[in-house]
Amino acid sequence: MIGVIATLKIQAGKEEDFEAVFRTLSAAVRANEPGNLCYQLTRSKSDPLIYKVLELYADEDALNLHGASAHFKAAGPGLGPCLAGRPEIEYLAGVA
Repeated sequence: MIGVIATLKIQAGKEEDFEAVFRTLSAAVRANEPGNLCYQLTRSKSDPLIYKVLELYADEDALNLHGASAHFKAAGPGLGPCLAGRPEIEYLAGVA
């Protein structure tokens, strides 16, 4: 199992736009990626402009499929203008 935590800082005033695009992406991930076990957007309680995506994949192939998917690539133009910098991505190895 592979875990991913993507930290995204959003521009002030872009929260609703970001969340709308992400809802569409999330639905596509769940519908089209059987190797994705979790794809959950969360928002920081201490800084409302910080979002974290909690992701779990069955294996490396499932992770690669996600990054290469048409729906992931299609979300970029909608998400990009909302961001206040590059996403920080942390990869985790499943333990138990």
